[in-house]
Order: sequence, then structure tokens, then C-alpha cells
Amino acid sequence: MVRNAQRLVALEPGAEALGLHPGQTLTDARALVPGLETLAREPGADAALLGAVADWCDRYTPLVAMQGGDGLVLDITGCAHLFRGEAALAADIRARLTGQGLHLRLGLADTPGGASALARFAAAPIARAEPGPDALKAALSPLPLSALRIDEGTATGLRRVGLKTVGCIADLPRAPLARRYGAELLRQLDRALGREEEAISPRRPVIDLTAEKRFFDPITHESDIARVIALLAEALVPMLEARGLGARALELCLFRVDGVVERLDVAAASPLRSAPRIAALFKERIAGLRHEIDAGFGFDLVRLGVRAADPFGGAQGDMITARAPEDSYQALVDRLGARLGPDRVRVFAGADTHIPERAFATLPVTRARKDAPPNSPAGATPAPPLTRPLWLLTRPEPVEAVAEVPDGPPLRFRWRKAAYEITRAEGPERIACEWWRDGRGSQTRDYYRIEAREGHRFWMFRQGLYGRETTRPRWYLHGVFP
Repeated sequence: MVRNAQRLVALEPGAEALGLHPGQTLTDARALVPGLETLAREPGADAALLGAVADWCDRYTPLVAMQGGDGLVLDITGCAHLFRGEAALAADIRARLTGQGLHLRLGLADTPGGASALARFAAAPIARAEPGPDALKAALSPLPLSALRIDEGTATGLRRVGLKTVGCIADLPRAPLARRYGAELLRQLDRALGREEEAISPRRPVIDLTAEKRFFDPITHESDIARVIALLAEALVPMLEARGLGARALELCLFRVDGVVERLDVAAASPLRSAPRIAALFKERIAGLRHEIDAGFGFDLVRLGVRAADPFGGAQGDMITARAPEDSYQALVDRLGARLGPDRVRVFAGADTHIPERAFATLPVTRARKDAPPNSPAGATPAPPLTRPLWLLTRPEPVEAVAEVPDGPPLRFRWRKAAYEITRAEGPERIACEWWRDGRGSQTRDYYRIEAREGHRFWMFRQGLYGRETTRPRWYLHGVFP
């Protein structure tokens, strides 16, 4: 539905010969072609298809950006020689996508704006401008002004005064054009001709360290994939060593012949530089998938990349096993993360608050901080006495307590239908409220460490200062000591 009418937005090849054109109302189109078959436009499906094509284009360059809802921009700087030149690369893209049933147009130029103009408005399916500003200007000059990515109103206004092509305005005085048609016209012209730099925003983060292998005969078996992963991991290790880094997160891309791309991610608890451990992580990741990898007609390209890396600090292993003492722990964490998912293996971390039940949180072990103090050596000063319970309830539980005075320690209490007589009490430890989080009406807590006649030790608090915040303080049990 466009301007209160159903209109054609795309046509199959040969439809224009029947008098149809984009923007035409469906009623007029059916009057010309009574047996016309139409399908409703699905923007979500179009975007998903374009995203899948963009993923597939990663085989040519990591710099792939979206352009509107119907185009892609590939920065192939430094990549064309891998495909025997720009022309061969463009021909390979066209042959592969055409073989998948897609219709496309390609443009090659020194600038994103120039390439877009050639792809959309040049006569040839593959339009190429020779390197150099003069050659680019000559290639763009015969194209209509709409090729400059300006709004239709500006293009219509220029056509009315006889300026119909890019060449008509390329050498005109700039001040009158800017004053009458706006600065955006000149900006798009400069970008297309390379007078102004235009950056593209890749849809995926660029991976610095990668290793890949291409196959003339596509591979399909999981054992072949495992061997390729091991080979690529060995190729990554010298790159990491040269930079003094260890991999923290890796990505495996499997490019299928029919254009589908399978991606697998793994993360490590600490920087690693061991090819067998990298291969083992992906083995666990593949084993933990809910479904088998669908190879289709096979994978003709496999790429392994390091998405995140940290400085690698080598540790001296023991003389018997030649392993660092923390290797077994880190290997276990890595295996669990690869099998279950890195966000499901979690560790405790401190939080910026003094309220006990909020003073800690759990973080994925791969994102936990690594600057915790080392273990105390043998013979060091012993740890101070335990003042907080090891077992803290998820939230404080209310109890019925009796105290000798309203602001004194409890004498007896009932918790979970069991009564306890208190023989010893130590406190109070006063913890003020977080009024900026809980509001001005929140109350102070007075904590006590108490011991019952049976030997059980608890951590209780009285909420509310008697006479200042409330006349009826309430008691809660918050934790249990070992």
C-alpha cells in the first residue's frame, strides 16, 4: 500500500515490455494484463534475504555494509588479488549468486557512491570504472542525477531546468547549485567523484586474525571439519605468538556451496594459544549443538578467526606433567562453556553496594575480571575470623522474635515453625538503607550474630530504629553460619 493504493514495487524480467512499471497501481496493471500474478511485499523477508547474502559475501571481504534495503557495499581493497583481479572477483560473485536463483547488478569504482551509481543505473550488468578520478567522472557523467542518491524532489527540479545527468552538474559553479538545491546535492556529488571521503559501516565487527582454507571439492563430513579446524588453529598460533596475545573468543565460519553460512562461536576463560585446546573447544561446541550441522551440498570455504584476544602471560608448569597448575580448572571451564554456552558458566563477583543481598552478582566466567589477588602463600598471616555467614538466604525471611528491650538483641525467636532459645548474641552491626534506590521510607538494619542453645549460629537483623523510624521494629533472619 503506497499513497492509499496498492502499487507495484518490483517486476520480474520482461514485465516492462507489457507496459508495467514500478509505482503503477495494481488496478491499472490488471487492466493491462488481466492474468497478472502478484505477491504481497514482505519487507522482513527481503531484509532477511539481503542479510543472508551479506553473510555469504564475507567470503570476499570482511568489510560488508548494508546500503538501504536493497543493496550491499563491499570494500575489496587488498582482497581482489586473491581472486585474480577485480573483474574476476565480480564475475565470481555474479556467477555464484545467479546460480542460486538471484538477480543482481554490480558496480566497481573507487568510491562507494560511484559503485552504487554504476550498479543501479549503468547499462551493463557488471559496470566498472577504471581507477582514477578522471575515469570515474567519465563513467558517471552519462548517468541520471538519481544515481547520486539524492531525493526525487531535487532530481525533478534539476530535470525541469535541463540538468538531467551527472555530467551536466559536475563542472557547474557550486555556490548557485548549493543555494538553490541545497548542500546535500554537492555532498553526494563529491562523494561519488571521490572529492570527499565516505566511510562505510561494516555490519559485522572486523576480525584481525583469521585463517581460512578453500576446497575445490566441498567437504561434508564432521570428521573432515574437525581436521580442518585443527589445521586452521595451528595456523593461528604463530600469529598470536608474534603479537604476544592469546585467544579469548573465536569464530568458525562454514560457507556452504548454496550460499548458507554456518557460524559457531567459542570463548575461553583465559587467553589460550594451544591449537589442540582450540580444536577441543570446537569439538565440544559441535557436540553441544541441538541439531547436526547441515552441510547441504558441502562447504567450500572454512574460516577460523579470533574475535577477542588478551595479552598472553606464559606460566611455568610443574616438572612432572609440564602443565601450569591452573590448566585443569581453565580447561574444565572452557569445555563446559563450549558445551553449554559461555553465558551459563558463571562466577561470583562483587557489586557496588553495602546491602548484603545485593553485594554480589554472578557473571559469565569469560567476562569476569582477572585481577583478583593471588592465593596467600604458605605461612602467611591467617585470615580474620568469619563475620558474615557462608550461607546467605536469597532474601531475608521474617521471624517472630522476643527481645528484652525494643532496641536490644533477641532472646528467642521462631523460624520455619521451629523455636530457638538464644544463649549468645553479638552486635549490633548497623547498615543504613539505600534511600536513592529504595526511597526515603526505607529503614535501617541492626544485624546480630546469635547462637542458639542447640549450637546453631544465625545472622539476624532488626529493621527500623525504635522511636526514630518506627514503633514496631520487625525481625528477619538473613543467613546461617557453619
